[in-house]
Amino acid sequence: WAALKALSLGKSLSTGNSKSFFVRQTKTK
Repeated sequence: WAALKALSLGKSLSTGNSKSFFVRQTKTK
């Protein structure tokens, strides 16, 4: 799932929603 995380992180960074990604990651956890 590391690849998926990296992809999601890159996508979030591209969109400029690192915060949203972080929140989503915590929610998924």
